[in-house]
Parts: sequence; C-alpha cells; structure tokens
Amino acid sequence: MRRFPDRERGAALLSVLLLVAVMAVIAAIMLERLNLATRLAANSQAMTQARFYALSAESIATARIKALVTASPDRTADPQGLLGRDFNMPLAAGLVVARVDDAGNCFNLNSLVEGQDGSFSLRPTGLAQLRALMEGLAIPAGEAIPLSDGMADWIDSDDIPAPNGSEDAYYQALPVPYRTAGRLIVDPGEMRAVKGMTPAYYARLRPWLCALPGNELSPINVNTIRPDQARLIAMLSPATIPIQRAQSIIAQRPPGGVAAAADFLRPFAAGGHTLGPEPMGQLKVTSRWFLIDLQVAVDSIRLDEQALVDVGVDPPRVVGRSWGDRESR
Repeated sequence: MRRFPDRERGAALLSVLLLVAVMAVIAAIMLERLNLATRLAANSQAMTQARFYALSAESIATARIKALVTASPDRTADPQGLLGRDFNMPLAAGLVVARVDDAGNCFNLNSLVEGQDGSFSLRPTGLAQLRALMEGLAIPAGEAIPLSDGMADWIDSDDIPAPNGSEDAYYQALPVPYRTAGRLIVDPGEMRAVKGMTPAYYARLRPWLCALPGNELSPINVNTIRPDQARLIAMLSPATIPIQRAQSIIAQRPPGGVAAAADFLRPFAAGGHTLGPEPMGQLKVTSRWFLIDLQVAVDSIRLDEQALVDVGVDPPRVVGRSWGDRESR
C-alpha cells in the first residue's frame, strides 16, 4: 500500500476541511433561504386570511348600515350608537376592529368645482366654505387663500390659475415635474401635492376632508353629525353661526333626529338668524354615504382598510376601497 509523504497528508487534511467548510456555508445559506421562504409563505397566507376577514367584516358592517337606514327611511339618525365608535370582532385567528361613520359629514373636496366632467370650473361657495374651515383650524389667511385656490386649481378642468392659485405651469417647472388632476379626485391624499400644503397643514385638515364620488356641496346630515364636528355647521355661515352655537344646536337635537333641517335650525332661527338657500340645501336629514374603517390583525400581520358604501342603491354596495394605516391617508 502506497504511503503519502507527511507533507502531503497535511494538504489532504486541509482540502477536506475546506470542503467541509464550503458545504457548511452552502447548508447555512440553504437553511436561511428555506426559513425566509417559510416566513414569506406564512405572511402571504396571513395576509390572504386578513383580506378575507376584512371582506367579511365589511359585509357585516354594510348589513348594519342597511338596517340603520331602513329602520327610518325618512331620516337617518343613530339611536343605537352605531356611528363613530369602534367595535371589536374577535376571530379564531385574529381580531377585527371596525368603525362606521357618516361619510357625508366632512368637507367634500370635489365641491370646490361645479359643472360636468371635462368642464369643471371653480365653485365660489365651496371655496368660501373651505376657507372658513381653514380659518377655524387656525391656518393663517395669508397661507389659506393661496392654498385653497391651489386646491381648486388642482381639480378644475382649465389651465388658468386662480388669482392666488397654481396650475400645470408651476408644477411642471419643479425639479420632479407633475401635473394637476383636472378632474374629480378619489382620495384626499392628492392634496399633499398641492403648492403650499405642508405636512402640518395636511394633518390639521385631513380629519375634516373627504372626496365623495360627486361634486355636490358637502351633504351634512344634521341627525348624525357629532358635537366634535360642529365646525362643519359653522363653516356654512361663519359670520352668523359661531362654533359654540353650532355645538349647542347639536346638543339640543332629539335622540331620534329631526324630520327637516329647519327643525334642527329652529333654536338658531329664534335669534333672528337665517341661512342662504345653498347652505340650507346642504343640510340633510338622511345619509347616502358611509365609511367603514377596518383594522385587521392576523398573527403578526396588520391590514387597514377603508370602504365607502353607497346606500342610495339597493342593496347598498361598496363603491371604493383604500388600504393603508390612518397616518398614511
């Protein structure tokens, strides 16, 4: 039997050790990739499950909204306390927190324009209400005026800026150019791209803003508006409706709601104050739009969804969905 010289034995041992080290590295990489693939598969499965849970919770919430509306077709009130509070829905492998709100109790950004698709022009009434809302939120007039004009310019169809606004010519000259929408928007988040909109102003405005499918003036339901939303009543006529008075009127509202907006405003009218025809037309006693806000937790996965429900059709249907946590909207 041939014997290897001692100096060759060391080289063979080194080769074997090197081979073992390479195999160990390969095995470690394969195990890491296997673990990663397992985690990705688990996350994907949990996300799919979360989406199914969200759809189920959405259906339950829509059924409750329908029951609320059909219980009193002539007025949409909230005697059972469905709106504006969180409901927990425990599930076998997770939890859903659902919240339902009247989606019309907000400032409809699309009301900044009037007209038809392709020929939208500035609506002075909508612009005045937005400025009144900004004033109530302590946004200085020197910044609120150009910002509100810019928001209207973002939606209108022409390319002519308002006196203090900005159109495509401004945005296309930026280092990263872009264009205005020139149409009704579907998400208030678009306003973050408007000239003059800072993160601080957007955070201040966002709880009061919405983007309904139509460009009607904000359809505020006097039966479902909450005391903390009194600023929406005050913005209709800021010179004659102080926010404290609006809160007082809401507090005097009967639990079952009122049959007409004039009944809601009767305590205010007793002081000799009246509203113009447009603001009066905005005050409703029924609601068409509702917002379902869902937070779904499955294992380590969290899914946030908002769904806009239209009860103007039978059966009520979801007309829009968005995903993302509240801070990103």
